[in-house]
Formats: sequence, structure tokens, C-alpha cells
Amino acid sequence: MCGIVGYIGKSEALPVLIEGLKRLEYRGYDSAGIAFQNGKGIEIYKTKGKIKDLVQIIPSQSNVKVGLGHTRWATHGQPSTENAHPHYANGVAIVHNGIIENYREIRTRLMNNGHTFISETDTEVVPHLISCNLRKQQSPREAIFNALKTLKGSYALGILLEDEPDTLYAVRKGSPLVIGIGDGEYYFASDIPALLPYTRRFIFLEDGQICRLNISGVKLEYLEESRPIEIQSVVKEVDIPPSMAEKDGYDHFMLKEIFEQPRAVRDTVNEWIDNPLGLLEEFKLTRQDLVELRRLHIVACGTSYHAGLVGGYLIEKLTRIPVDVHIASEYRYKEPIIEKGTLFISITQSGETADTLAAQREAKRLGAKTITICNVVGSTSAREADAVLYTRAGPEIGVASTKAFTSQLAALSLLGVALGFVKGRLISEEIVTIKRQLSKIPMLIERVLKEDNYIRELASSLIYAKDFLYLGRGINYPIALEGALKLKEISYIHAEGYPAGEMKHGPIALIEDGLPVVVLAPVDELFKKTLSNIEEVIARGGRVIAVTDEPAYLKDKVQDVIKVPSTYPILSPLINVVPLQLLAYHIAVMKGCNVDQPRNLAKSVTVE
Repeated sequence: MCGIVGYIGKSEALPVLIEGLKRLEYRGYDSAGIAFQNGKGIEIYKTKGKIKDLVQIIPSQSNVKVGLGHTRWATHGQPSTENAHPHYANGVAIVHNGIIENYREIRTRLMNNGHTFISETDTEVVPHLISCNLRKQQSPREAIFNALKTLKGSYALGILLEDEPDTLYAVRKGSPLVIGIGDGEYYFASDIPALLPYTRRFIFLEDGQICRLNISGVKLEYLEESRPIEIQSVVKEVDIPPSMAEKDGYDHFMLKEIFEQPRAVRDTVNEWIDNPLGLLEEFKLTRQDLVELRRLHIVACGTSYHAGLVGGYLIEKLTRIPVDVHIASEYRYKEPIIEKGTLFISITQSGETADTLAAQREAKRLGAKTITICNVVGSTSAREADAVLYTRAGPEIGVASTKAFTSQLAALSLLGVALGFVKGRLISEEIVTIKRQLSKIPMLIERVLKEDNYIRELASSLIYAKDFLYLGRGINYPIALEGALKLKEISYIHAEGYPAGEMKHGPIALIEDGLPVVVLAPVDELFKKTLSNIEEVIARGGRVIAVTDEPAYLKDKVQDVIKVPSTYPILSPLINVVPLQLLAYHIAVMKGCNVDQPRNLAKSVTVE
């Protein structure tokens, strides 16, 4: 979940490294550091804190043409200067994203052989192993390969050798890493946004590949086979403008991404709205596959899991196929049953979430057809799945997901329509209605966003609350979960999401005078039931904040109403989640929280 970056070329390296780290800070921000060749050897600067703290300690340098950098999300060892990367041993500097699972035994063995360690991290064993091999007169490639054979775990590594002042190495196993191809300049990074100002041409490293970068070009090969790869055959052009990874005048990336949701949903929908059945052709689902389709497993983590829960409601309603929705970190350990006719769908913004990848691999091992709903072209999940349904949200920098979530809901809606038709549960007229309503969703989200000033004012009266309760029914129950998660993530206020009908089974004990209770109350077939739950909250002194498309039904009952436009009931989550995102955002900002980089969190969870 850390961010790494490297550069070699004709320009000054330090500005490139610092800018790259700033663009990767969403992946971790406990500490940061850089290493570079200074003409006499490797020079390293690192510190606890954010990139701005690192900038303060870096001396002015010129004629630095090669270097690497790191921004950290701590796994082993608390945030400190000693534990910050890069780590160094005997002429070898390393930056690392991932986890070395067997580092303790390696460290003990090395210490018994006279090696001294200065950090608590798992990473520090790697430069020691490589330096040992170099002292045995192994070539750099051999030294790196033989060191990596010793390691268990996952890693993306950037390696700088003192004796090769014009070369960088990048290696991948299990953690994301991209190579950027410029004009006489070459880069590596954990994620595309770090390199968008410099190039649109990328190589997405696969597991077991090593890339050697120097001023004359890049050499890519498989470590195990020592088999070179033709570079031009794997370079991909990425059509993402650099502005998509910038704030564009917004105070925070999160707010910008909330306001980008109409565009993100529109781009996701428009790709398939005219031909949703083309999805099934894209997935290479044969007629026999569709006839035998008996069950779906949807697997994801965090916000993507909430999207999966919405998808479960939606797909079951449109297809009458049973859908099981699982938390990815639990999926493998429950020994999942994959029967004939089971379709596995993973949902992941980054395509690199470790638990989701592990679940996808397990399902594939057990014989399931695997589909991923993913936002990053060329990601591991996209490469390893049998088929991909891409969301078109663009880079999402804010740690708390917003536009990726609504794009996932849009993609799941398209999939539900396609499956509903081929399973004979939807007639043409129903498909036309749903498609028409789905096409209107971006415009309806824009209408919700016009309520921003009202929601900001409402938030100002809630910033001193210690607890929140979020209630929803049916397909909007997952939106209650998502609303509570957003508030917890960025404001650090305790919040719980519950099915409204479950309130009498425990949560009602929490309600006391003034407790904010956010209730999703669209006027649908469950509205009267929800109204009863609202009455129960009011009777106990709770403060109801109702999100509804018909405020006239509630204005005399509740203190606060957020009006949202009406839509087709199964699409209402796409609308109802937006005011909850804005409410959480404004509360967090007013409390002085860093909404783009909430404490203890990172954007892409690439370790278990």
C-alpha cells in the first residue's frame, strides 16, 4: 500500500521524484524518502511525515539523473525516520511496496553472519541479501534473482546499485508496478497517476518480471526463465489527461471526485447502454454457459463490497438468479463451494486489492468463470480474470472512494439488464425503461450536487456529534452501510449502518436525545415500513435526517430533509449515496480532518 517511484533520464531527477511521490501520497503518508546517485555514490534522505516534510530536508542538487523514492503506509515498524524507505546496505538502496513474510528468519540468519540492521521493517533484509550476492561476484541480475528466491510474500521493488550509477531495476511479484516510457527518459511507479505529467506510454509489469532501466532504454525479462520480452509488444498507450489526477481548483480530491460522478457514470454507462447484451459477448459467455448459470458469487472489500451488496439485490431482482455477496478477506477461508453454473464476479477499483485477488484466484482454481469489475486498465485483476467490465471513473486519488463506487453500481446495473434478458426475466419494454432511466442518472446526480450548500449548512450542526446511525431498507440498506463508512473513514466519528427493520433487534438501545439518525427513505414499496422506523426514532428523541424523493410526506415529522430526485427504484442507490458523501465530506472538513488522506488508511490495499 506504499507508493514507489523511480526515474532515469536527461532531466533533473529530484523534481520528477518529488512530484511522483506527491501524486502517490494517497497510497501512504507515514514517512517518505529518496535515494539518488550523486556522482560519488548513493545519497539518501528520508523522514517521518509527509512529502512536504521530506522536501524540507533535501538539499538543492543539480545534475542528478537517476534516483528512486518512497511514501510509506506502515506495516512492520511504527512510522519513523529509521523505518522510512529507501533502505540501504553495502551499496544497495531499495524501495518496496508489499510484505516480506519470512523476513524474521532471514534477518536472524543475516545478523548471525554479522549484518547490522537499523530499522524494524521487513524490507531491510532485501538490500542485505542483494549485497551479499554481489560480494560473491554475481552479476546484478543474478544477485537480485537469487535474493528474491529467498523471499516469501509480495513485493514491487525499485533497486539502485552504487556500482551501476546509470541504471535502475524494477521487479514485481504480487504488488502493482508500471514502467513509463518517455523520450530518452524512463520511469517506474506504483500507479499511473504518478507519471501522467511525463508520459502516456506504459508497461504493466507482470508477476516474476524484472525491468532494467538505463539511459539507453529498458530491458524486460522474466526472472525465472531469463527470457527477454519485446518491449514494443507490451507498451500500452493510456488515454488519461494529467488533469484527472489534479484538483482543478477544488479544495480536496474527494470533493472533485464527488462532483465528477455524473461524468464517471455517464462514461461507464455509455460504453454499453446501446448494446448491454454485448457485455455477455465480451465476457465470452456461451449460450451453454448462460443456460447453466445457476448462481453468482460477488466478492469485494470495503466500499466495493457495498457496491456488491447493491448488485446482489439488483441482479436477483432482474434475473431471479441467487447471488451470494462475500467479503473478500473471508472468502477463501470459508472454503467456498463452486458448483457447476457458478459465475464469480470480483469488484475492485484498483485491480490490485490483495484479498480480492486471492479470492479471484481461488474461485478460478475451483473452476469458476471469473469476471472482474475494475477501474484500472491492465491491472492484475483485469489480466487474470476471464473477462473484464471496466468502469470509466478515471484516476481516483481520494482515499475514500466516491466516483468509483457509483461507476461500479452503473456497471452492475448494465450487467443485471443483460443477464435478466437472456434468462428470460426481462421483456424488451422493461429493458427500454431501465436503459432510459439509467441514461438519466448523470443528470439526476447533478441535481443532487446542487444541494451542496444546504448539505454543508446541515453538516455544520452535526460536527459535535459523537455517534451516528444510518438506516436503510432493501436495496438502500447497503447505502446506509456506505454512508456510515464514509463518515467513519474521513471524520473519525463512530457510525453504524443497519437495515431499518433490524433497529428493534438491538440498535434502538443506542437512540437518545439528539442522536443523528440518517434514514434513506425513497418513496417505494418499503416506504411505509421505513416511515414506521422513523416514528420509532422520533419517539426516543433521535434527530432524523431523511434522504427522500418526496419531502412532503416527511416535512412535518422530521427536523431535516435532504431532497433527491426520483428514479427507477433499483437505480435509487446511485442517487441516494451522493448526499451521504457530501455530508461526510463537509463534517470532516469542518472538524479539520484531512479528507484525502485519513489516518491509518491507504487507497489501494495491496497486502493482506
